[in-house]
Amino acid sequence: MKKSRRNFFSKISLMGFAGLTFPAILSGNDRKNFTLLKENEKGLTILFQGDSITDGARSRNEDWNHVMGHGYAYLISSRLWFDYPKKKLMFYNWGISGNKVKDLLNRWQEDTIDLKPDLLSILIGVNDVSRIIANEYTLEEWKEDYKTLIKKTKAELPNTIIFLCEPFLLIDDWSRVQKLQWEEVMNKMQSIIRQLADHYNCVHIALQEPFNNSLKKTSAKYWVWDGLHPMPAGHELIARVWINEARNHLSFFEK
Repeated sequence: MKKSRRNFFSKISLMGFAGLTFPAILSGNDRKNFTLLKENEKGLTILFQGDSITDGARSRNEDWNHVMGHGYAYLISSRLWFDYPKKKLMFYNWGISGNKVKDLLNRWQEDTIDLKPDLLSILIGVNDVSRIIANEYTLEEWKEDYKTLIKKTKAELPNTIIFLCEPFLLIDDWSRVQKLQWEEVMNKMQSIIRQLADHYNCVHIALQEPFNNSLKKTSAKYWVWDGLHPMPAGHELIARVWINEARNHLSFFEK
């Protein structure tokens, strides 16, 4: 499946999207002198990495109708593709359902470094919580693996902007014990991500507070149906927070 996907994107790159209405992938020469905050920036490659929340049941073939999935990555890319058709933006969604940080680490070279994104957005962690609770590995080990992702990216792609999206919970009907267990680990995980973003000069995308604030409008299940996975409105919330933060880092946004 991965080989088919890569052949597809290689073919598109060579044909320059002939017959399609999507922006072409940048060549290495186009990207060489690119500075992310220049007013004349064009041709950004933006990569979304993560688990099922990012994956969004995306296609693994040549079906452009589903290539970005049906979640926040789709909402962000479709909006920016529509609003900025002359900017030659290229979006990739390579989230994989069920992934944990260790899974990202195992596929990082091929699925991230080799793509050379100008902006890398990571949302990962929710699948790690249950493993940490079950003592399969520790939160400190999780942190070290996450650090390795960032350090490897910074070393090989020093000009890439990295968005660290914090994982989140919005629990309604869980048992009190389970809720407390998950919230304890998640709170620590979110704190680690804030620290990593600050230490490695990444952009921190805070999601827990916006989800908490969403409860002022209506119940948790309207936003996150099972405590972990967003409803359509929850994906829209993520997309709006992400785009609002991106305005501070991507100068093509209209002021």
